[in-house]
Amino acid sequence: SRRFEEACAKMQANVEKFLPQTQDDQSSEEEELETDGILSRVVGSYSELNNMGSGDLQRTVQFLTDNLVSGAVVCLICIESVKRTERVWSCSGCYGVLHLSCIQKWAKDSMFQQQQQQHQEDFTQQKLQWHCPKCRKDYDSRQGLNEYRCFCGQKVDPEYDPWLVPHSCGQTCSRELVPTCGHRCLLLCHPGPCPPCPKMVRSSCYCGKADPTARRCGSRLWSCGKPCGKLLSCNQHTCELICHSGECKPCPRKSRQSCLCGASKADRPCADPLWQCEKVCGKPLSCGQHKCESVCHKGPCSACPRSGPRECPCGKSKWELPCTDDVGPCGDTCDKLLACGIHHCSQRCHTGSCPPCLQIRSKRCRCGAREKEVPCSREYTCETKCKRLRDCRRHPCSRKCCDGRCPPCEQPCGRTLPCKNHRCSSCCHMGPCYPCHEKVELTCRCKATGIAVPCGRERSAKPPTCHQPCSIPPECHHEKRDPHSCHEGRCPPCTQTCNRPLKCGHICKARCHSAVWTKIVPKQGQRVGPWEPLAAIRMEVVSQPCPPCPEPMQLACRGNHSVSTFPCSELRPYSCGIPCGRSLACGNHTCTIECHIVEEAPNDSQAGYNCSTCEDGCGKPRPPGCNHPCNKPCHPGDCSPCTQYMKMKCHCGLNPVYVPCHQWNVDSNGKQDELQSCKNRCCKQLECGHRCPLNCHPGACAPRSQCRKKVTVRCPCKRRKAEGPCCELKSSLDCNDECRSSGQENQSEATQPKPEPQKKTYHMMGRVQAIIALSGVVLFTAVALAYWLMHSSTFQ
Repeated sequence: SRRFEEACAKMQANVEKFLPQTQDDQSSEEEELETDGILSRVVGSYSELNNMGSGDLQRTVQFLTDNLVSGAVVCLICIESVKRTERVWSCSGCYGVLHLSCIQKWAKDSMFQQQQQQHQEDFTQQKLQWHCPKCRKDYDSRQGLNEYRCFCGQKVDPEYDPWLVPHSCGQTCSRELVPTCGHRCLLLCHPGPCPPCPKMVRSSCYCGKADPTARRCGSRLWSCGKPCGKLLSCNQHTCELICHSGECKPCPRKSRQSCLCGASKADRPCADPLWQCEKVCGKPLSCGQHKCESVCHKGPCSACPRSGPRECPCGKSKWELPCTDDVGPCGDTCDKLLACGIHHCSQRCHTGSCPPCLQIRSKRCRCGAREKEVPCSREYTCETKCKRLRDCRRHPCSRKCCDGRCPPCEQPCGRTLPCKNHRCSSCCHMGPCYPCHEKVELTCRCKATGIAVPCGRERSAKPPTCHQPCSIPPECHHEKRDPHSCHEGRCPPCTQTCNRPLKCGHICKARCHSAVWTKIVPKQGQRVGPWEPLAAIRMEVVSQPCPPCPEPMQLACRGNHSVSTFPCSELRPYSCGIPCGRSLACGNHTCTIECHIVEEAPNDSQAGYNCSTCEDGCGKPRPPGCNHPCNKPCHPGDCSPCTQYMKMKCHCGLNPVYVPCHQWNVDSNGKQDELQSCKNRCCKQLECGHRCPLNCHPGACAPRSQCRKKVTVRCPCKRRKAEGPCCELKSSLDCNDECRSSGQENQSEATQPKPEPQKKTYHMMGRVQAIIALSGVVLFTAVALAYWLMHSSTFQ
């Protein structure tokens, strides 16, 4: 919806607004310095003299280390890290490092509170001081707060140098050593206390028995290791302790000692020879009338307390009386100042204390708010509660009838200190609470390296850098992690090889993946509005399966045509893509199926039952002259003779002839002319006009000389005739004389038309012969057609 989108846009704008600030905070981390190199340069001159053989430098080195580690130095006032480039102030008592601006404000506030308190309570003007917030050392006015100086105080505004200790000048410290020995510090300008003096001096042992030896000035006091031998305070025994510093301890032995009065004896420590018994002295005093009432004492008893001049109870009269007589009242008015401080006792001289003052007078209460007539001895206080604030300026006095000098606030402060861990344990006070003095040990993860940081800083301070090996047990299946230094947070991902056995038998050589820190994004449906929380994204350690085995393996294709290399995980039967190529049963063709597994093959070259079957027609070359394909499916061996009939004209061209192809092309052996013959008489006419006497034949017909046709030849006049074979007769006879004579006679008859019966007969015979020849052709055609129908499958 539109409202939901507007709410999301507003939230995104807020995120972008505060993101740069967060990034600036994250980028405020300072770079790590070369700690070892800086330390060696600072303590170099000291270590050359002292050989670092003692623990003298331990405290100083700890201060140096804290100053070099980013985030280790914390200002106790603002509880923020002290940057290396910021102006700082160092306390000369506790050596704490604070921001210069923070301590200036602290001192100013402290002195302002003192001035306010003096002004309100009309105190006499006292010297204003402020205290270090850590050790509470007193400082006068704004002592040492006007300038930013290095630790040794020699340089103002020292510049930051990454090769030096931050806030130092890099020069020799030269501060006087404590305790004062006349020498100065040899280290470079440094934070913290100066180490003991490393100079060589000659000094004797504590007891003074050993000869003086050359020793370090800072450890010039030493023990020779022999018994002390000094006479103890008992003046009887000597000190049996090993040569030691300071006074000898009291004598540890016991002895029989008398009390002060000498009446009793007891076994007592030799170091305490003076003791009193519980008996009263009881000796007669010098007056001879009284006895000493003091408990066991030493020396003579004191004089009788009743001897000498004595006063009456009121003190106005004195008498010299024996110690056995008591001094009575003098009879005069007592006149002692009563407890009220105004009136005097009006009774006669009396023993004991004076009675209370019974006079009535008008008295004001202590706060001065009310007035009343009361006995003078009784203090008058009203019931009005004081509403002025106590010195803490937080709680009212609430004391009844307060005289203005309100007592100090006795309630505990109880305010939460800036550390957020503790409360102020002081009495309620004015101004800010002193910083928490507790120290928190901030250690690395393995606890081998630690630094002390102010309480409250442990949440934001960076843990110290530890160079010890990380001891966190591995989350993956390996026995040990990759060697790395101690660290905060999660260990880096394991970079070792997995080495777990795979199902294929190989070893997983991938990077360890049995404990992978994975971001889990849960699925969430459509949100109702921006108030509905988003699904929480979490991080989990997930054991991922091993990746597919990449080990290279060689494998032949299904048909064993070629060998290829594949990753082990992808090793499966494959086709190389080329045809199978095995010889089919026909013997002429090969299996055209794409490379496959051949089953039940007799050998490596013959096809199996699952290979393709040859469905092609016979493709073998035909015999010369045969243009017909083999009608059988592809087969082994030679093709059977071609039974296809060839249709052709016979030699005479009158009838079609059907001849089997194999007979025509293969088996003819010169008989093709015979096969092409229709076996009928040649229908061609010879020169003589008769039909060729030969059966259907190739080439030219026979010459006339071979015509055996019986013919009748007549002379032109038709009178003479001759019968015989055509080849033996001439085409015509010559007329003889008789023919010529008869011809003249018949010439006259020729002029008259007459029927020609012979010519008609001749024409009819020709027609009959043609019909007979045509009938033979039709009969032959019918036989051939029947034969063709019977063998039609062969033709197809």
